[in-house]
Amino acid sequence: MTLSINSAFDGGNIRVIGQDGDRIDLEIVNDHLSDFYQWFYFRVAGLAGRQVTFRIVNAAGSAYPFGWPGYQARVSTDRRQWRMIPTRYAHGALEFDWTGDAQVAWFAYFAPYTMEMHADLIARIAARPGVVHRELGLSLDGQPIDYFRVGSGARQVWLYARQHPGESMAEWWMDGALDWLTSDAARDLLAKATVHVVPNMNPDGTRRGHLRTNAAGVNLNREWHAPTAERSPEVLCVLKAMDETGVDFAIDVHGDEAIAANFIAGFEGIPSWTDAHGEKFYEFGRRLAAATPDFQTEKGYEKSAPGKANLSMSTNQLAERFGAVSVTLEMPFKDHAVNADPVFGWSPERSRGLAVSCLETLAGMIDGI
Repeated sequence: MTLSINSAFDGGNIRVIGQDGDRIDLEIVNDHLSDFYQWFYFRVAGLAGRQVTFRIVNAAGSAYPFGWPGYQARVSTDRRQWRMIPTRYAHGALEFDWTGDAQVAWFAYFAPYTMEMHADLIARIAARPGVVHRELGLSLDGQPIDYFRVGSGARQVWLYARQHPGESMAEWWMDGALDWLTSDAARDLLAKATVHVVPNMNPDGTRRGHLRTNAAGVNLNREWHAPTAERSPEVLCVLKAMDETGVDFAIDVHGDEAIAANFIAGFEGIPSWTDAHGEKFYEFGRRLAAATPDFQTEKGYEKSAPGKANLSMSTNQLAERFGAVSVTLEMPFKDHAVNADPVFGWSPERSRGLAVSCLETLAGMIDGI
């Protein structure tokens, strides 16, 4: 049976270059108007028990080629469970083999969270008691920037994700966070805090199958110093809403290509840095590491030197602008190596679970924020 490879669907990305028997050569397509690429998501029909090797031949030119060694692609035959598949990176190509017996399979960089799934999330959460839903604005493609508000406490907490659309684990985290926030477990936190949630900052990139940018080829996490309606309306409308409420604590949720761990990055290097301000960030990390084996504080990014923070990035901007305890959360495309799962790796369910741990940790220290 002839193989059929297709990515013409919500979040899809791949291009077929050639076929030599049971070896298929592929390329990841660049983000629109950008040099970035790394996200892939495609389906293959006609497998019918065949053994096939897929080769992404332009992997070496991707945005983060240092993320490929040790990485394993995800595969699903039901689009619900996404298992890791043995993957090799050699001579500039990313290779993985299919040896199953299903007729149709889907392959992805990480378990997808598509815009159709986002629509289901919005419908589910908006129907729950005590939830306020708003559209903060529209993306360049005309998609809504969805927002939820829960709670009535004085402290203003902002959770936002998916500035980089290929980091789909970020919206899986949001899925878990919103379920927890709309449960009885959140009662104490919501009495002390009002929580503002933007589950997907970049719907255009999500639907288009981008790694890192919006419809204009713009990295939204370099726009927070001066967003514009022409380049970054997504940031513009969210920052406007933040200006209206203020921000005491914030989590910007991401995924990291190279580091096989969950970790946080802070706001060292902002002009107004004080040790007392920074200590609240470090305390959050210590408490989170104590709360779950799926978090650690040893691995992470280098800290910015004093006065050298990039204020175009949201975590730095919010810490400087509002005095917020501002957190960038990074989850792996690989696995959380110190607590590894050899079948699923870092996964949607573990992303959802980490969200609960983050919010429980916040609830335990909200009085001191």
